[in-house]
Amino acid sequence: MASSPSPRRMGAPDSKTRARLLDAAEHILLHQGHAAVTSRRVGAQAGLKPQLVHYYFRSMDELLVEVFRRRADERLARAERALAEDCSLRAIWVLNADPRGAAFNIEFVALAKHNPVVRAEVARYAERHRATQLEAVRRALEAAGVSDDRLPPVVALLLMTGLTQVVSLERTLGVIAGHDETISFVSDLIDGLESSEAEPGPGRVG
Repeated sequence: MASSPSPRRMGAPDSKTRARLLDAAEHILLHQGHAAVTSRRVGAQAGLKPQLVHYYFRSMDELLVEVFRRRADERLARAERALAEDCSLRAIWVLNADPRGAAFNIEFVALAKHNPVVRAEVARYAERHRATQLEAVRRALEAAGVSDDRLPPVVALLLMTGLTQVVSLERTLGVIAGHDETISFVSDLIDGLESSEAEPGPGRVG
């Protein structure tokens, strides 16, 4: 009876070479788009032989998933730390308005549309990220005296995250009409809800 083949040896997950490849792939993805992420281009960007891409990653799908997972883990941890200190609507708005994070997400959403492996990973992190922020939004609205009937927390969260994604997407196309007015309106609305005149609630921070 023939023995089953042993799995191909992979590079160490904490290798500096692996990190360079991930950095290179992320740079290409953000500046040239996901379709430009090939082993040859990643190797060239990292200053390494392209064969090393396949030594550290079983496939280009795995490389792309690791690029996404690395930044998604960082963003999730940063969001959890930030919201632990300040769960105000202003903090949530600022957290979602990061243009680099939005550009990163847009590129991966486009990739995920035709790549089920990436799509599953993007969806998994999106659910985790939304759950983390949803509880903060619920507390912030309660602190501002806004009832669920007036503005359900999940609706408030989707309005904020959706708006920042649309603004980032349009800016990549050179479309900016209405952006300043819309952002200013939302900012003023948040200020009104969280003004010092509002009665503090049990979820109020700061």
